Amino acid sequence: MDGSVGLTAPDAVTVEIIKGALRSAQAECEALLERTAMSPVIREKQDYFIGFYAADGSLVTGTKLPLFGDVMRPILDRFPAEDIRPGDIFWYNDCYISKGGVSHTSDQVFATPVFVGGELVAFAQSWAHFRDIGGAWPGSNTPGTESVFQEGIMVPPVRLYREGVLNTDLFEVFVRNSRFPQHARGDTRALTAAVRLGEKRLAELFNRFGTKVLLGAIAAMREQSARLFRRRLSEVFPAGGSWKFADRVDGDGKGGGPFTVRFELKAREDGFTLDTRESDGQAKGPINFLMNPTVPNTVFGLYLLANEPDVMMNDGLLRTIDEVLVKSGTIIQPAFPAPLGQRSNTLARVISGCLGLLAQATEGNSPAASSIYTIYTLTGRQPSDGSLFYKSGGHGTGQGARPFADGLDVIYYVAQQNYPIEFLETDMPVRIRTYAIRPDSGGPGRWRGGCGMIREMEILVDGATLNTRMDNVENPPWGVKGGQSGRPGRFIINPGRADEREVARLAQGIPVKRGDVVRMESTGGGGWGHPFDREAWRVRQDVLGGFVTVEAARADYGVVLAETPDREVDEAATAALRADRPAAEGMFHRHGAYRDADAWWEAMAS
Repeated sequence: MDGSVGLTAPDAVTVEIIKGALRSAQAECEALLERTAMSPVIREKQDYFIGFYAADGSLVTGTKLPLFGDVMRPILDRFPAEDIRPGDIFWYNDCYISKGGVSHTSDQVFATPVFVGGELVAFAQSWAHFRDIGGAWPGSNTPGTESVFQEGIMVPPVRLYREGVLNTDLFEVFVRNSRFPQHARGDTRALTAAVRLGEKRLAELFNRFGTKVLLGAIAAMREQSARLFRRRLSEVFPAGGSWKFADRVDGDGKGGGPFTVRFELKAREDGFTLDTRESDGQAKGPINFLMNPTVPNTVFGLYLLANEPDVMMNDGLLRTIDEVLVKSGTIIQPAFPAPLGQRSNTLARVISGCLGLLAQATEGNSPAASSIYTIYTLTGRQPSDGSLFYKSGGHGTGQGARPFADGLDVIYYVAQQNYPIEFLETDMPVRIRTYAIRPDSGGPGRWRGGCGMIREMEILVDGATLNTRMDNVENPPWGVKGGQSGRPGRFIINPGRADEREVARLAQGIPVKRGDVVRMESTGGGGWGHPFDREAWRVRQDVLGGFVTVEAARADYGVVLAETPDREVDEAATAALRADRPAAEGMFHRHGAYRDADAWWEAMAS
């Protein structure tokens, strides 16, 4: 059924009841996946997504981690509806065949059909990041790769279960390629259990409300999302207008970079065109991002509909920017077999590029840029039994300040979690010595950029190797409308000791030994508005809370605090200091300079 013909249009109350039931079913699937997965990246960091889809593959609802790709289309392109049976479970992780539906090979997609009365009516889908799927190095997506073939086994869309029966031969080939086969088995079981539960709950809803009513409600939800998103987008970007913005990724770990992502948005009377074809060429290293055309819609939709909790994330959001122009061989449309494992460094610049367009169109009434998360991985042998250990430690960074509030502190991407210290120390031979807010890392502004974090990890084993992953160092998150850019991060080994050294931000195979201390300082988000417009009492609160130092309060915010434990504001000294207000001409700030949109575009071209 195509979801548009012969449907029963339910009343508004019924639509809301169905909306709540779908969200509840989805939350139940998420809880099952979290409690049964074996890999910590799923169980602890929550790097997964559950989605429900119509029979034509269009997204009905998605929560938790935002979906950056059309994940069902690759399955339906390979398996026509007449070849799909109850009990089938489909699986893939091939980024290039899926055209960015999945963005790196570590993410495994599973989906199962929902039949009611012998008719295919929907799909339940799950994807999650697996700990290791083979490839050149433990963890599969590592900074050292130069080809997607080094990033683990690639699985095109296949039928893992046929009418409830596992294709054991196929599955065993996959498991054999993992350095942690028990995790590969356990995570696959968790994901397949999640889609089976989703199939069960969806079938119950179809039987409860009837197929025509439920599909009618889905069509109404989709239309609500599409109508509201198109209206909001048209208000921000009126027809006939054109806007440009560009941002940079620092480098690819192979000597290349910086790499610039360039966007031009044109608003037509009948739609929108986003042109990305002037973006730089693809990288030798694994920072390439195979951008699915739905991605810009998702980014704009998440922001413009953030205050609309009743609007569901569905296919209605994914088609409003109806023309996305890309060029093969660029950093956001790489040609096979370019490596993709660290693609989030570039994805973050796609997000900041969309926010830059919003800032221009709204005269700064949009968030400042955020930093991409920071990761380090540690690999070696357990001292107890010599078995391989591999641990990926993802860490939050500062998010961009908003026109109405400070940026969020120490956030890992959008909906994921920082690993708990207790788990890290149990799972690998390390001791966490410091875990704290990094003061002065958030960009100064009327609204302060979110702060990054400091974490120090002592190594308790010899012969280990460290991989690092950090961006926004040479090109920190920009501030907007008078706000300043966030402060860049760094990796240091043995801080404060004679052998202290700073290491590369995107590197592989750094040797570390027992007693070494790895210090990670993550980047802060950009600020919004002139720092001298921030109320002095807020600056004092920041100082007392450890987000801003006394020195930065004076230098960046023009606020003088008493040298007493309660740090009272010296009103007279503050007024005198703020009387000499620094200029802040230009919409965007980075590298100590403000630039308007045209000057920013030219600077990114140089």
